[in-house]
Amino acid sequence: MRFVDDLFSLYREHLADDEENAVSVVLNILEDQTREDIMKLIREMDDEEVIQMVGVYLVEMLKMKIAQEGDGTDWDSSINGPRYH
Repeated sequence: MRFVDDLFSLYREHLADDEENAVSVVLNILEDQTREDIMKLIREMDDEEVIQMVGVYLVEMLKMKIAQEGDGTDWDSSINGPRYH
C-alpha cells in the first residue's frame, strides 16, 4: 500500500478530477517499469495486499469476458471503460 500512498501524494492533483486521469497516470507509470520492477513491488506487499490485487484483477477480467460474450447486462457500466490489463 505504500506505493499507492506515494503515487497518491505525488499525483493528487491529477487524480482528483476523474477516473480517466487515474488510469492515465497508472498506465504512464507502468509503461516505464520492467517486469522485475513490478515483481519487486509485489514482493514488498503483505499477503492481504497481494490477495486484494489479484482479486481486483480477476473481477475486472471476468467483467471483460462477460462483456465479450455479450451477457453482461447485470454488470455495471465500468466494463466498457478503459482496460487496465
